[in-house]
Amino acid sequence: ARGIDPDVDVIAAEPSRADDAFRSLANGRIEPMRNPATIADGLRTPLGQINFDILSSHRVTVELASESAIIAATRLIFERMKLVVEPSGAVPLAALMEAPVSRRAPRIGVIVTGGNVDLDALLYTLKSAG
Repeated sequence: ARGIDPDVDVIAAEPSRADDAFRSLANGRIEPMRNPATIADGLRTPLGQINFDILSSHRVTVELASESAIIAATRLIFERMKLVVEPSGAVPLAALMEAPVSRRAPRIGVIVTGGNVDLDALLYTLKSAG
């Protein structure tokens, strides 16, 4: 994105229960993962040095998403976009849904990835939360 427009803000997102990138960037050093009990199982891995260096050098900020927002975003993507994404892939939308309106830019692009889904578990989660 910055290759096209150097003034673009690049914002990453992660679950608030797996917030090692958020804490690491805030403290200027890699912070350990703390028992990441999140539905976004694809984001339970710790931040490595290479990724930390990339995030730091490119001035990337990290927003956090609650578990309820991750479930709501996963459901929204499934129901409205007709896409099956794993909860980890819905985290960027979840963080955006929780962001105050005053912090939103006039144009926003959200990258939604990840289709590694246990469909039975996903449908149970969406049904339970709905």
